[in-house]
Amino acid sequence: MEQRMRRVIVTGANRGLGLEFVRQLIARGDCVIAACRDPQRAEALQALVHMQPDRLHVRTLDVADPESIAAFAENVALTFDGLDLLVNNAGKNVRGERFGEVAGDALDSCFQTNAVAPFLLAQAFAPLLHKGDAPVVANLSSRLGSIALTKDFYTPSYAISKAALNMATVLLAQALKGDGVRVIALTPGWVKTDMGGDAAPVLPAASVSGMLAVIDATTMQGSGAFADYLGEPVPW
Repeated sequence: MEQRMRRVIVTGANRGLGLEFVRQLIARGDCVIAACRDPQRAEALQALVHMQPDRLHVRTLDVADPESIAAFAENVALTFDGLDLLVNNAGKNVRGERFGEVAGDALDSCFQTNAVAPFLLAQAFAPLLHKGDAPVVANLSSRLGSIALTKDFYTPSYAISKAALNMATVLLAQALKGDGVRVIALTPGWVKTDMGGDAAPVLPAASVSGMLAVIDATTMQGSGAFADYLGEPVPW
């Protein structure tokens, strides 16, 4: 059976998992709007555009800026008449945080990027998702956002913001279920990217292919779930 072409948005698409999402989605035949803060400096992304100019469009988006989100949503509406998949991939981590020295601006910045932005983007694109074909919002979370799995003090700004993203996922699932939109929080694993580091055991290609399979299999009954890239449930 020939797979349908989906209309997809990927945030943080200039590198790492975001770039890999774009590669695999384009290879599947989808039409993708890839968003990042500075498209002119996204050389790998621009190289993909040259190979697929009809199905890949690069747009400017600073997810930490609500005005940028609003302008981005207006721009996307000029290209897509519906949205089938929103991948909230853009994220921020602060390394080397120690208790007693955690800065308030680091907490604020991670919260804005990792939790507030995905919520605002889903809210902004709700009208297009409503017109989508089996639409899905995929929020990239982390095992570090799992309260149940927390056994040590580690990356508090990141962990707190990802826990908040998990709540945003559950709330969005409730808000969007009337429009037939499925929402899922996914942990990609410890991936060998700029954020994950060279010691990470999972390659981006394996992580993304797994997450896309989970996205494809997500049902309305499973909307609001928290799963890893292999589809296994992750405790809250």
